[in-house]
Amino acid sequence: MAMKIRLARGGSKKRPFYRIVAADSRMPRDGRYIEKLGTYNPLLPKDSEERVNMDLERIQYWIGQGAQPTDRVSRMLEAAGALPKKDRNNPKKGTPGKAAVERAEEKVAKAAAAAEAAAAPAQEAPVEDVAAEEAAAE
Repeated sequence: MAMKIRLARGGSKKRPFYRIVAADSRMPRDGRYIEKLGTYNPLLPKDSEERVNMDLERIQYWIGQGAQPTDRVSRMLEAAGALPKKDRNNPKKGTPGKAAVERAEEKVAKAAAAAEAAAAPAQEAPVEDVAAEEAAAE
């Protein structure tokens, strides 16, 4: 039997609450599970003690029996110190998206245009000289 340690969703609409469970991987997400191992409440602040509650002894037991934690549960276990940290590779994580790149280019272009306008001296003739030239032309 392929065992997973995963999250089972509970709570009402837009108010999620999760149970950390050991379940057969063929069962539905919120379906039958073998044992409840803890809870996760994402609505609580990240520094709250009650955000994630886990029975680490039972989780270690199920890992010893061959259960595989899902990615989200393994991150919680790494934070709790029950599992060693994994090296994850996401090279695109720090790169900005297409819209952000366009905004940055527009900002640079505006700054360059403003610097160019400030560097060029005012080439406009005084108003009095323009009026005198018009009178002379008539």
